[in-house]
Amino acid sequence: MFPWAPYDLFSPDTVPEWILVILVVIDLLLRIGALGWIPHQRRPSVALAWLLAIFLLPYAGLLLFLVIGSSRLPRKRMEKQAKMNDIIRENTPEDFSLGKEFDDLPEWVTTTAKLNYQLGALPMVGGNGFDIVTDNHESMERMARDVDRATDYVHFEFYIVATDRVSRVLLDSLVRAHDRGVRVRILIDHVGSLGYPGYAELVRRFNASGIPWRRMLPIRPWRGEWQRPDLRNHRKILVVDGSIAYTGSQNIIHRSYNKKKNIRRGLEWKDLMIRCSGPVVAELNAVFVSDWYSETDDLLLDEATEVLPNVEAPVYAQVVPSGPGFTTENNLRLFNHLIYNANRRVVISSPYFVPDESLLHALTTEAQSGVDVEIFVGESSDQFLARNAQNSYYSELAEAGVKIYRYSSPTVLHAKFVLVDDLISVIGSSNMDERSFALDLEVSVMIVGQDFHDRMEEVVGQFKASSTLLDLDAWNNRPLRHKYVENVCRLTSALL
Repeated sequence: MFPWAPYDLFSPDTVPEWILVILVVIDLLLRIGALGWIPHQRRPSVALAWLLAIFLLPYAGLLLFLVIGSSRLPRKRMEKQAKMNDIIRENTPEDFSLGKEFDDLPEWVTTTAKLNYQLGALPMVGGNGFDIVTDNHESMERMARDVDRATDYVHFEFYIVATDRVSRVLLDSLVRAHDRGVRVRILIDHVGSLGYPGYAELVRRFNASGIPWRRMLPIRPWRGEWQRPDLRNHRKILVVDGSIAYTGSQNIIHRSYNKKKNIRRGLEWKDLMIRCSGPVVAELNAVFVSDWYSETDDLLLDEATEVLPNVEAPVYAQVVPSGPGFTTENNLRLFNHLIYNANRRVVISSPYFVPDESLLHALTTEAQSGVDVEIFVGESSDQFLARNAQNSYYSELAEAGVKIYRYSSPTVLHAKFVLVDDLISVIGSSNMDERSFALDLEVSVMIVGQDFHDRMEEVVGQFKASSTLLDLDAWNNRPLRHKYVENVCRLTSALL
C-alpha cells in the first residue's frame, strides 16, 4: 500500500493515540451538538432526516446541512417582504368586507379567506373574471396577444424561460412592447432557467434589448450573490397594464422543455393557466412588485394599485403568496384547512405529490370519513427522487379510500390545483411537496364560486379520460426492488 493512502494516514499504526482520541471526541461532540441544534424550529421529520444524514455521513452530512440546511431567505430579503406586507395592508381599506354572497356560504369559506389574509396580507376581492387555458402553446400565444395590446406596463415573472420556436412569440412581444415605450420588467429564476437549451440566447436577447430584467435568487458568488442554492422562486405571473394577468403552472418553454432525452421519450408537459381580470390582477401585481423590490431595491409604487378596490360582486378570489419569504407555510395551511372542511369532494392535481405528515393525515382522514378524495399524478416524471418518494405513499392513501389517477405516459401532468366541494378552486404554481411548502416561493389563487368550479370539473373529466385508476392489489405486488428504492427516496422527501 502507498505510504500516503488514507487508510495508512488514519490507522492506529501511523497516528498517535492522542490524535485518535481527539478525533473521536470531536466526532462525539458534533453528534451531541447536532441533537440539540438541528431540531430548533424544524419539524421533527425534517430534523430526523438531517440527523440521519449527519450520523451516517458525519462530515459530508454536516457540510450539506451548512449549505442547504436553512429554509429561510437572507434577513434583508425577509425584511423587504415584511415591508411589502405592511404597504399592502395600509392600502387595504379598513372596512374591506366580503359580499352578501358569503352570507349563504358555509362559514369555513369566510374563515379560509381570513386565514389567507392573516398569512399573506392580501384580502378576498370580488368582481373578477377567469378563463382556463390547458394548452401550453396556446397560452403563450394568448399572452403574446395581450402584451401586444399593452400601453402602460408589463410585468413578467416565471421560473423557467428559454427561447425556442414556441416561446419566441411571447418573448418577441415583450421586446416589441419595450420598443414602443411600454415599461417592461422581467424576472426569471436563475437556477430554474440555467442549463435549458435556449437560455443563453434569451440572455443575449434581453441584454441587447435594453429591457430591465433580473435573475431571481441568483447564485453568482463572484458577484457577491449567494443564498441557499435550492431556495427558488417558482412563481408564474404575467401582468399587463394592471387589467389582465396570467398565473398557474406553466413555464415559458416548449412542451418538451427542448431536452433531447424528453424528445426521445416523447415527453410533453401538460399545464393549466388562468387568465384573470378584475381586482385580483392588482393582487398578482403586488406579488410581482414585492419580488422586483426584493431583487432590485426598486419599489414600483407607480406601477401598482394604490388602494385595492372593494367590489362586492362575483366572482370572488384571493391571491395567496407563500414560500421562505414568509414565516409560515401559507399554502400548506390553506390546503389543510380546505381539506378538513370538505364535506363531499376533494380533487388534487400535482406533478410532485410528496405530502408531509399533516397533509397525509388530512387526506386519509377525510377519505375515511366518506369524502370523495381524488388525486391526479403522472405516470411519467422527470424527477427520480420525487417520483419514487411519491410512489411510496400510494398504498396508504389508497387503503384509506383515496382514488389515485395516474395520467398516461408520455404526457407529463404538470397542472397544479385543488378543488373542494362545489365551491372552492385553488390554481397556482404550488406542488404538494415539502419543496413547494417550505423551499420555493409560490403563488396560488383561491377562487370562490360554483360556475368556475364547474368549469374546473370539466378539466378533471378530461384528465380522468386520459388516466388510469390505481389498482391497489396490483400496486402492492410490484417488485420488491422498486419498494426498496421508493422507501429510500421517501427518507429524503423532508429535505428536498
